[in-house]
Amino acid sequence: MSKLQKLIYISLLVAQGVIIGLLENMIPYPFAFAPGAKLGLANLITIVAIFTMKKRDSFLLIWLRLSLTTLLGGTISTFLYSMSGALLSYFGMLLIKKLGPKRVSIIGISATGGFMHNVGQLVTASFIAQSWTVMLYLPVLSIFGILSGIAIGIAANYLLQHVQTLQRFQLDYERETKQKWSPVFLKK
Repeated sequence: MSKLQKLIYISLLVAQGVIIGLLENMIPYPFAFAPGAKLGLANLITIVAIFTMKKRDSFLLIWLRLSLTTLLGGTISTFLYSMSGALLSYFGMLLIKKLGPKRVSIIGISATGGFMHNVGQLVTASFIAQSWTVMLYLPVLSIFGILSGIAIGIAANYLLQHVQTLQRFQLDYERETKQKWSPVFLKK
């Protein structure tokens, strides 16, 4: 894969993540008992990035997505919450991914990301509110984060198996890392 192809690929994923993020911001909060709970659909792009590109490139993708989404439809506070959630989620998923494909699936890694995203946002909210009582939302948000992570993991699993461009980038990435991640539940 050439450098130009890699830059185009990163740019397309960033654009898709920004569009998904902006569209999700337009959707009203679906859960009245958990204010601020969202599905986190833009994290689908993060999962795809983790399995198709180097850490440095996927980290760049996350920063670009966060920055552009904030510039196009956010505030400083939404950036802080999104950044803390996205970064903790990203590093948590990378850590769990190190367990290897024999111990954890793409879906499990995504569920970890959903949980860690909520932890990151609640830690930021606790810091801003200067009270740890905000963390009382964690059990409720954890359930939604894990369920959302599972759904996003299933979607990422499907995309990685059925989209040829993603398959090509994943094969290149697997050759570099010498670690094969096979899709779960979806056999051709």
